[in-house]
Amino acid sequence: MSTPSIAGSGRRPRYAAVFAVSEFRAVFAAHLLSLLGVVVSELALTVLVYDLTRSPLLSALTFALGFLPYLLGGTLFASLADRHPARRVLVVCDLLCAACVAVMLLPGTPVGGLLALRCAVAAVAPVFTGTRMAALTDILGEGELYVLGRSLLRIVSQSAVLAGFGAGGLLLAVVSPRGAIAVTLGTFLASAALLRFGTKSRPARAVREGTVLRDSLTAARRVFADRRLRALMLLFWVPTGFVVAPEALAAPYAERIGAGPVALGLLMCAMPVGHIAAELYVGARLAPAARARLVLPLGAAGLLPFLGYAITPGLAVSAVLLLLAGAAGAYVIGLDQWFVEAVPEELKGSAMTLMTAGLMTVQGIGMALAGLAAEFFPVAHVVAGAGVLGTVCSVALAVEVRRARTAQPVLRDGADQHVTAR
Repeated sequence: MSTPSIAGSGRRPRYAAVFAVSEFRAVFAAHLLSLLGVVVSELALTVLVYDLTRSPLLSALTFALGFLPYLLGGTLFASLADRHPARRVLVVCDLLCAACVAVMLLPGTPVGGLLALRCAVAAVAPVFTGTRMAALTDILGEGELYVLGRSLLRIVSQSAVLAGFGAGGLLLAVVSPRGAIAVTLGTFLASAALLRFGTKSRPARAVREGTVLRDSLTAARRVFADRRLRALMLLFWVPTGFVVAPEALAAPYAERIGAGPVALGLLMCAMPVGHIAAELYVGARLAPAARARLVLPLGAAGLLPFLGYAITPGLAVSAVLLLLAGAAGAYVIGLDQWFVEAVPEELKGSAMTLMTAGLMTVQGIGMALAGLAAEFFPVAHVVAGAGVLGTVCSVALAVEVRRARTAQPVLRDGADQHVTAR
């Protein structure tokens, strides 16, 4: 693997240094295009299904289906990220998504077909994201540039969700839902072109002789057999499953405190804004050693601001609590480095695909459980309860990560005989 010369110049690179790598610029632009397209299409497809059925349940299900297939796709197809060249996997994933969107545009596509196509796009997403994360280690190396590159993509993801829903709303004001979905077709094709012609062709990470399903399940077993890697994976997942509670319940909470639509938007934006600001600061201003020292404290205590919901605070205090919880999410920038260092080369794509699939799955489960709890308890108490339970789980995980530092790794010893690293 050739690490960009910037990383070896003796100076700690900044965010600007990542953009000096031409391949990363192509990956970044492709990520921005496809992400905006996906967000717009989710909104447009939800509106389209509602227009066709007048069913709030089916409309909500359309949005929920963006989360549910992640677990299936990420678990059953994870090995694709390692057994084929990364550029090929990324381009094919984009083209498959473009094909699904093209069928959505056909006037005769029934509602069941629209939902099935939505599932297909969501099932492809974790393979694409995991492959791209692994490919970044080839493009940027596994050091500081990789950490900053991952941080930039995560910041863009947070920002694009905010901008994408706004852009989607404006777009739907002037074109039909299918017209808005057509924009997504263009973004997927543009992303495929950028990745095909803007990145280098590299060989697959490993030669695997079994089927995709067998290799994917074997990779998952190997990943979770390693105590340290398992603990790091859970430290990504578990806090995320609890942190979505106030967002999932923002509408009923805004109604509870007598806030209007503008206030609801503020509550929805507060955590992403806090996360973006904190991650930019941590990435730009702190050295790797300082980031590493923040991982366990912020990961363990990041949900504590939710305890303030126990007194049903007003809009201003609620927004501050959410900003603080979002800022604590910057612990992942140091966790990224620990994770990439813990995974052996031949499993990077599979492990990162599993990590992505788990993140989206626990978000969906967390939202559903928060909504279910709010049927029986006051919304404010549900959010505070998520803070208590999430903190207990996160502290236990932080302790396990610390203990696992000295655990004997098992991934590199006794690899399955049908896996040969390149």
